[in-house]
Amino acid sequence: MQFHRAHQLLAVFLALALHVLVLVAVQQYRPDRRPEIPQDDDQVTVLEVAPAPVDRAGPEPAADAPGLPAVPRADAPPAAERQPASMAAPPAPTAQEWALAGTYTLKNSKRYRYTWGQQVRSMMGTAYEGADQGVVRFRIEIAPDGRLARLETLWTTSVVAERLARKAVENMPPLPPTPTGQPLVFEQTISFQPFDSGGPPIYRDDCLPDPPAFRNPFAWDGKSPQVRAAPEPAEKPDPQALEECLKSLPEDSIEAESAHDRRQLEQWGSSKLRR
Repeated sequence: MQFHRAHQLLAVFLALALHVLVLVAVQQYRPDRRPEIPQDDDQVTVLEVAPAPVDRAGPEPAADAPGLPAVPRADAPPAAERQPASMAAPPAPTAQEWALAGTYTLKNSKRYRYTWGQQVRSMMGTAYEGADQGVVRFRIEIAPDGRLARLETLWTTSVVAERLARKAVENMPPLPPTPTGQPLVFEQTISFQPFDSGGPPIYRDDCLPDPPAFRNPFAWDGKSPQVRAAPEPAEKPDPQALEECLKSLPEDSIEAESAHDRRQLEQWGSSKLRR
């Protein structure tokens, strides 16, 4: 009986202790409890930070700052516009150049053909960079007495270039007779561009015979027996005639050498090597 009474007293004591702890916790963490107000002796310092002034034009970079590009100001004068590139027309062939061209019979009157193209380009005027620049290629036939017999446009990249070239051909002065006394048929490209003036041709190889034309050795008409055609042998010039011909060739100029190298590079150059 005493054992049960002792247990009851212990339970009552633990319950009272638990209630006391709960009351103390409620007193410490009441929501309506206000923070302590500082007394008059306490000093409170308040700092006010003024905002920095905003420059809407932006900071002006130093003139000698390395690696900083120049920033144009709103009040700076506008930069001058770039003028389009231009190239004046080459001078017209002289009477002496036409006289030499009228006696040059090698390579289908090569010098006559070049002089004719130079005469046309000289009458077309200055070429300017822009939509009007371009190239035109003609097929021309000149009668034995030097008159124009036919002018056919093969292709063109500029309507203005073709129009100016045709106008120049129509207004060309009288030309000397063809060197061979026969009608001269050839194709000529006229460049009307501010960066390309053509350039004189190379004459040093004109005494050599033309290489044989290529013929497909495996061509077959489907009827005749299949026989592989033998390539035509290259013609061997007479040494004495070759020596005499070389003496009559005109001397190639530096401009002709430069134009020849440029044409070879454009014809045989690889697009991968230009990257």
